[in-house]
Amino acid sequence: MRVSRRRRVAIAAGILALVCALALAIAYVIMIRMPSTSFTGELPALGQEEKALARSLERDVNALAADIGPRHAARPESLERSVSWLKNRLERKGLRPERYSYEYEGETFHNVEVEVRGREEPDEIVVLGAHYDTVPGSPGADDNASGVAALVALAGRLSAAELPRTVRYVFFANEEQPFFQSEGMGSLVYAKRSRAKGDEIAVMVSLESIGYFDDAEGSQSYPPLVGAFYPSRGNFLGFVGNLDSRGQVREAIGAFRRAAALPSEGAALPSWVPGVGWSDHWAFWQAGYPAIMVTGTAPFRNPHYHMPTDTPDTLDYARLARAVIGLDAAARALATPGG
Repeated sequence: MRVSRRRRVAIAAGILALVCALALAIAYVIMIRMPSTSFTGELPALGQEEKALARSLERDVNALAADIGPRHAARPESLERSVSWLKNRLERKGLRPERYSYEYEGETFHNVEVEVRGREEPDEIVVLGAHYDTVPGSPGADDNASGVAALVALAGRLSAAELPRTVRYVFFANEEQPFFQSEGMGSLVYAKRSRAKGDEIAVMVSLESIGYFDDAEGSQSYPPLVGAFYPSRGNFLGFVGNLDSRGQVREAIGAFRRAAALPSEGAALPSWVPGVGWSDHWAFWQAGYPAIMVTGTAPFRNPHYHMPTDTPDTLDYARLARAVIGLDAAARALATPGG
C-alpha cells in the first residue's frame, strides 16, 4: 500500500515533534531540575541572630561601598584600602588571612586568602570566593560588596566547624573589566597557581552580586530560551554551573533549600549561554576544576548594575542574611565528602 506524500510529511513531523519533546525532557532533567523544593510563601520574621547578622552585613557593605567606594586599578589606593580592611575584618574574627601578590602589566595586585584545614580529608579543598573590585564609577554595593560581606560572615561562622575538607575563603582582585577573563584576573591567577601546585580542589563557589531582590512581576530577565523555566520575579538566589559542575550545583542548592527561608533556583547550562560564566568560577573551569556561581543574576535583575547608583541603600540585608544562613549549610555539605 502506497503512503501519500501528505501522510509521509505528517508522520515525519510527528516523529520530529516527539524527538524534540524527548530532547527537551532530557535537557530539563539534566540542566534544570534540582533537588528539594524552593522556599515559597511569605518570608518569616527574622530571629535575633538573623537580625544581628543582617546588621553586620550592612556595616560591611557600607565599609566597602560607601567608605572606600569604587575599587579598581585606576584607584590603586582603593584596592589597598580594601585589602587592609579585609585583613583587619578577618583578624577580628580570629582568622589568619594571607595576602598573595601577583604582577600584571607592571602593576601589583593582591588576592586575600584564609585557609582552614580539614579534619579528615585535608588534601581535598573547597574554595569559597568573591571579588572585591568594582568597575570605575560604581561603588559596587551589590557587585560585589554583597558577596564579600557574605564571604566574611561565612568565614567567621564556619572557621570553628572542623569540617572534613579544607576550606579556603578567597577574596579576588580584578574580576571586572578590563581584566575580566584575562591573564590579569585575580581568580585566574589563583586557579592556575592551584593547578600548578597540584591542589585537589573539589569545588569552587563564587559569590557574585547576592544582595539585590525585587518582588515585582517582570523584575527578572534571563538569557534567550532560559526564562521559560524560571520565575518572572527577582526574589530568589540563583545557583549556576556548567554541565561538568552539575553535581556540585545540585548538592549546593539541595543543602541551601533545606536550611534557608529564601527562594532559590538552579541550573547547569552550557558555558556559552550568556551569564553562565560571568564571574570568578569561570577561571576555575579554565584550570579544569568544577566550579559554580551563587548569584542574584546581576544585569538580569538589578537596574543599578555597574552604575553609580549601586549603593548600599538599594540592598535587602534581611534577605542577604537569609542567603548567608543557607550558604552556611551549602558550604558544610560541599566540605563533607558524600554529604
